[in-house]
Amino acid sequence: MLLRRFYDEPLAQASYLVGCQATGEALVVDPHRMVDDYIAAAREEGLRITHVTETHIHADFVSGARDLAHRTGARLYLSGQGGPDWTYRFARASDAVLLGDGDAFPVGNIRVDVLHTPGHTPEHLSFLITDGAATSRPMGMLSGDFIFVGDVGRPDLLERAAHVHGTMDGMARTLYRSLQRTRALPDYLQLWPGHGAGSACGKALGAVPSTTLGYERMVNWAFTVADEETFVREVLAGQPDPPRYFARMKALNRDGPPPLPADTVDTITPWSLADVEARLRDGGGVIDVRPSRAFAAGHIPGTINVPVSRSFATWVGSIVPPDGDLALIVPRDRARLAAAIRSLRMIGFDHIAGLADESVLHEWARRGQPLAVSAEIDPAALAAMPTARVLDVRNDTEWALGHVADAMHVPLGTLPERMADLPTDQPIVVVCAGGTRSAIALSLLRARGIENVLNLRGGFDAWQVAGLPIAT
Repeated sequence: MLLRRFYDEPLAQASYLVGCQATGEALVVDPHRMVDDYIAAAREEGLRITHVTETHIHADFVSGARDLAHRTGARLYLSGQGGPDWTYRFARASDAVLLGDGDAFPVGNIRVDVLHTPGHTPEHLSFLITDGAATSRPMGMLSGDFIFVGDVGRPDLLERAAHVHGTMDGMARTLYRSLQRTRALPDYLQLWPGHGAGSACGKALGAVPSTTLGYERMVNWAFTVADEETFVREVLAGQPDPPRYFARMKALNRDGPPPLPADTVDTITPWSLADVEARLRDGGGVIDVRPSRAFAAGHIPGTINVPVSRSFATWVGSIVPPDGDLALIVPRDRARLAAAIRSLRMIGFDHIAGLADESVLHEWARRGQPLAVSAEIDPAALAAMPTARVLDVRNDTEWALGHVADAMHVPLGTLPERMADLPTDQPIVVVCAGGTRSAIALSLLRARGIENVLNLRGGFDAWQVAGLPIAT
């Protein structure tokens, strides 16, 4: 048996190739839409992809399961456990096998046993993997978003992301019961989860790639709580705000995820300064993906800064409407540009109207038009500025641990719809932990016409280091 893990760092998402080396057959579990990655890996290992499945309907990336099955001629296996609202609507057209609790299927000499493990989502499955050439006992479990290293899948996404109201408590109790079912499984069982540290699908995921059920029984908080009521209270407390694009991803992956667009960085339309200006005049957004410091030092007025980083897709998906196209100002660094396009495609932002490189900034300046700059203020100056209104864009958990007294709390992902709540008759100082999210927020505010805005240099971390008062 062969097991190969694929890991997308920006989304902290893991997918797996499980191959029988004796027969050459292989299964891919939870593929993202960059399906060439799996096809190339199978070819390198001398395998052919014959089975494709996923643990659940994903919220944080566009699934590649349907496309991969189509490209390789593999059979598609999908959960049939979600009830009328969370059944795969493309299953019949794709000739998919619908799986239920207790089902099993072979991949060469490998046996895959299906466990229905709802709680994170109603349809969630986990897969027990047995290397039949060696033993009749399972080696490990592909646990998807059921059990992570150090955590479990959050049960609030159906309500908070998909807007199915009144489901959090019930899903938390369902997750508790799913965990109780694992008591019959052995301590030695390896766990191969679907996400790692940094994913928004849980609140305290570990950074190591795998674990064992026995180890999680010792250290994972979800296995050490005394009773169901305690579990429900703990699992719902402190969950991060789900990115706004999650709702669209759930529906897209349920109804039929599209294949990856054929266009590339080389075929996307290059834009001139005139194109950028026309878009801004028409009220369209232009995203400048340069680092925050470079943007702050000089940018075209009206553009929004979302730096290419591990969180790039999360913030674009949170502040940009998903139903339009995108226009980007990008650095000449080709690797950085490719990373930005890949991240956008992973969450379904497929329509990129044009790319303008940094030369548009120089052309703007050559015309004698001043580039806009983003001003900063240090903590001591803010403390001595009684007229300023502090806008804290950190998440709920960070806010609860401490904040600047009398600050407004508007998490960055909710800022676009909260603009009307902001004061326009006094300076606004934007605060996050270290200065990156606040730089994004500042650019968003100025693009919407709120000009009297400053960024707190060093963020709330610098405020604490300076020993200034903290409210809780």
